[in-house]
Amino acid sequence: MRRIFGCGVMYVLGTMLLYVTIVEPPAFVWLIFMLLLGCGVLVLAEKLRRATQDELILYADRLMDSNGEVLAMLDDIQSVDRGAFAFKPSNGFTLKLKSKQPRSWAPGLFWRFGHFLGVGGAVSAGQAKFMAEQIALSLAQRAAENRTD
Repeated sequence: MRRIFGCGVMYVLGTMLLYVTIVEPPAFVWLIFMLLLGCGVLVLAEKLRRATQDELILYADRLMDSNGEVLAMLDDIQSVDRGAFAFKPSNGFTLKLKSKQPRSWAPGLFWRFGHFLGVGGAVSAGQAKFMAEQIALSLAQRAAENRTD
């Protein structure tokens, strides 16, 4: 439902911007600005639609998307932050990584910047919470194994 609502709002906004610009043309500078903004919103709406068709898959050793891109190896995850005041996508969580990763972004699904990977946005809150708990549990188990060794 979040995916449909998010894409729908962005498509309507882009269409309205273009419609208003064409029906009631403003001054030339504003005309160019509104045309560019309307087209940009439509491009982002399409990127959101395509990105949210993918899925995130948690394996025993890695987190990856359904296209095969590895987002993070579980050995590289330092912590999981899913608190109310955490810098995270809506209904999602943030992973702090040990090593810096290349930037990547799938609107409504995840973003990766430096040592941080944010998961969420148009994803189900329950599924994101479950995934975050599974990652945290895996980290806790590995920490316990390292203490006993």
